[in-house]
Amino acid sequence: MLRDSSPTLSITNSPETTQAKTHPVKADVDAPNLWQSAKISLLPTPDLNFADEATARHSLRDYFLNTFDSYERLFDCLKNDAAYYLKPISLRHPLIFYFGHTATFFINKLLLSKLIHARLNPELESIFAVGVDEMSWDDLNEQHYDWPSVEEVRAYRGQVRTLVLNLIEHVPLTLPLNWNHPWWSILMGIEHERIHLETSSVLIRQQQLDYVYNHPQWRAEVITDIAPENTLIAVPAGQVNLNKTFDSNFYGWDNEYGRHQADVAAFEASQYLVSNQEFFSFVEDGGYATDRYWTVEGQAWLKFSQAQHPSFWRKTPSGWSLRLMLEEISMPWDWPVEVNYLEAKAFCNWKAEKTGQSIRLPTEDEWYRLYDVAGLDADLPSPEQANIELKYRTSPCPVNHFQQGDFFDIQGNVWQWTETPIYPFDGFQVHPIYDDFSTPTFDGQHNLIKGGSWISAGNEALHSARYAFRRHFFQHAGFRYVAASQELQQFQSQYETDQMISQYLEFQYGADYFNVPNFAQSLMDLARPYFKDIATEKALDIGCATGRASFELAAYFNQVTGLDFSARFIQLAVQLAQGETIRYTLPIEGELVEYKACNLKELGLDQLAHKVDFFQADACNLKPHFNDYNFILAANLIDRLHHPKDFLTHIHQRLTLGGILMLASPYTWLEEHTARHEWLGGFKKDGENFTTLDGMTELLKAHFEMLDEPQDVAFVIRETARKYQHTLSQVTLWKRVR
Repeated sequence: MLRDSSPTLSITNSPETTQAKTHPVKADVDAPNLWQSAKISLLPTPDLNFADEATARHSLRDYFLNTFDSYERLFDCLKNDAAYYLKPISLRHPLIFYFGHTATFFINKLLLSKLIHARLNPELESIFAVGVDEMSWDDLNEQHYDWPSVEEVRAYRGQVRTLVLNLIEHVPLTLPLNWNHPWWSILMGIEHERIHLETSSVLIRQQQLDYVYNHPQWRAEVITDIAPENTLIAVPAGQVNLNKTFDSNFYGWDNEYGRHQADVAAFEASQYLVSNQEFFSFVEDGGYATDRYWTVEGQAWLKFSQAQHPSFWRKTPSGWSLRLMLEEISMPWDWPVEVNYLEAKAFCNWKAEKTGQSIRLPTEDEWYRLYDVAGLDADLPSPEQANIELKYRTSPCPVNHFQQGDFFDIQGNVWQWTETPIYPFDGFQVHPIYDDFSTPTFDGQHNLIKGGSWISAGNEALHSARYAFRRHFFQHAGFRYVAASQELQQFQSQYETDQMISQYLEFQYGADYFNVPNFAQSLMDLARPYFKDIATEKALDIGCATGRASFELAAYFNQVTGLDFSARFIQLAVQLAQGETIRYTLPIEGELVEYKACNLKELGLDQLAHKVDFFQADACNLKPHFNDYNFILAANLIDRLHHPKDFLTHIHQRLTLGGILMLASPYTWLEEHTARHEWLGGFKKDGENFTTLDGMTELLKAHFEMLDEPQDVAFVIRETARKYQHTLSQVTLWKRVR
């Protein structure tokens, strides 16, 4: 039976005395069966471990149609065509963009996966492909767009629907279906539309009420009562272990894959999400007008927005009301408050001041601990007893409605802001056909939200889901708070984009190209036989760059010193030694890049890092305490020094008697690095060729003997996907004999 447009329960409007005039409905887990025919129903994201091809086709067909058609039915809530073109908020496109965008996304990804070979409508696909979609208030997009008509977009969506169905029913399919499968693009399109189902529902909620229709299938079921008193509950210390692999049974976005492990100290967490009632105390106490509760970013947002209370609250002569997606209702004080991160953070600062406790938002890892202690099953698409996936209603519900362990709403009802800016896990890779899903958010400005909301479905409902938004952004999102004394852990997330830095990281820690082995390892292979004849107490790596050879030397020496003139190189080497993952971009062609990462653990060098110290230093002017080394490596250094003659003349002072000096260089003399009169060789002397080896021998013979014939060792430095430097470095080993 369809409901009328009035709320289920009428309520009084004083937050202190809110009472339901009829008996409140509690934990109505059977109620959805009575209501099912009157509302949209969303299928869960499919388990990809299909028994056979026919099952896979049937499952994906149902999932596609359920998603594609539900998305269109959401737009039936717009009252007229004008509603499609009026921006709900200044920071987003009008809704016509989102109506067409999800269909165009299918076409773009199907082209990249080669399941199709031509566009359906190049003009529309140019309009709807990409837009500035999450602007800051100081980055407003005032560009004029010549949008197509609603009927044109609807007809285009019909064409895309037919095309995708034809692919699912007829294109050859082999199992298993995973990250590398061409059909992953179909799943990607479906899950992408699930995201926009939610974000578009938020935009409709932000649209002027005169432009929306209280559609019977999307009408809220309002259940409310007195808001419960929130309390803190102890959460014991524990460990978080995440490792989603590319053969997982469920679809995932790139940032979910990889390894993450964390020890989480004991903390306390609020039993409930913060309710409208609880947040009202902050509003009433002048929280929006008190600068000390707000971060610098929060104060800037307040100045822009002129906010005095949560965005969806309305203050009327008769009291407070709440804007839902399609209507305004008297304030349900026991529902979760819906705010952005900046507001949630200000509330926590206010509460910390009032209580004297260390109140803040939970971290992502603390949310995972809450999920575990609540006894929720991480292997299921979503909890059955949770306000998620439109299972129970098309709005939030009271914060004490769905109990999960000792807590309520660990998952479901509204998303929960965390203190954690999104970052990639170890082993992160971008998907080749969607390389900018996550990487633009690795900027320290996008915080993770966890748990999902009443409309979150598909991948969003998974335990492994990781979504992040700018901190001023509105979603169906609220928060819970924790009391915790430990400092927040900072995760490195931004990518090195400096071309030279990235080239060296790839050269020292990245892939081997054209079957040329890693240069540092090749040098160790040449030097290793001589280590048995010398003491192995101390080694020096001069011109260490980002430190790969220093770490390799630590396998043979008790103490290794890495020196480089570049502070940037030394900083990265130190970060690697501290166990961090360094992320960097490599050019593909033009403006296109790919995203790479390196760490010592993946190379088996992490257990050696404690033996290595890094310092910034000038090889031609070393401090006195850099001495008494048994082995010194200077790789690809001498032809980049400003005084290479001085370096070679005095290097014996840094080496123990009987110690070994290893020099490697392609002898690429350039006046921009080394004045012509300082070159060791590469010129005519007395009418004859004088090589760098001749010059080195002349300078070193007073203290050294060459141990073996010079050898050329190849190395490759990648510049772009199709341009590489293939170089031979001449390697010589010298023993100090006097």
